[in-house]
Amino acid sequence: MARRPAQPDDREGLAHLVDLFRETVPPLHPKGLPFVVGPAAVAVLGRKHPWISRPAMALAGASALFFRHPSRVPPTGDGLVVAPGDGTIALVDEAIPMPELGLGDKPLPRVSTFLSVFDVHVQRVPISGRVLSVQHTPGKFLSADLPEASSENERTAMTIAAGADASGPRVGVVQIAGLIARRIVCDPAPGDQLTIGDTYGLIRFGSRVDVYFPEGTELKVTVGQRAVGAETILGQLPAVQKSGR
Repeated sequence: MARRPAQPDDREGLAHLVDLFRETVPPLHPKGLPFVVGPAAVAVLGRKHPWISRPAMALAGASALFFRHPSRVPPTGDGLVVAPGDGTIALVDEAIPMPELGLGDKPLPRVSTFLSVFDVHVQRVPISGRVLSVQHTPGKFLSADLPEASSENERTAMTIAAGADASGPRVGVVQIAGLIARRIVCDPAPGDQLTIGDTYGLIRFGSRVDVYFPEGTELKVTVGQRAVGAETILGQLPAVQKSGR
């Protein structure tokens, strides 16, 4: 859902049209610019040859759609964990977290979101807190909607300690490459302070994102549900529930 200008009624004429355009057409993620500019340049240079320009323009348009980066407004509330990406909830279960997350070897609540090539592919921070670790693990490129993709596919795992002082529960979020995905971008580094809903990464061309929650978390989504990154609430952390806040 795009943000509206703070005072849209104060803007008229061309400025108002620009605001409407920005609300309707989301911007591109910077990592996607080469995939749009390159084919667009080919289309311009080959404009006298339709067999060159038309496929190039189609590729530029498809890339712009894939790398779109709409603004989002996360919900407010203590201990809420939001979806890190747009897509379909593929798994709601318990699983042993990836070793690199440092969350132990006991099954924990997990929610997996499958991102098709038609979904927004930027990833959002699921909860405010401090980054404890980030680790990339090479692997296979199985279809991201398969359960075994969590452990066998190429992935980047990040662990976040909730709260401004990093004293809260730990949440693990794993970017998983898909069948045709070949590049995972994860910008944060250990020690960084993140804010819920902010963009932190990108997976190119079909993927999946898993979130591991602390034991006792109340999950609030079901398999088959559509998730909107930064806005759909996946769960609420148990410490908040126990405190009665």
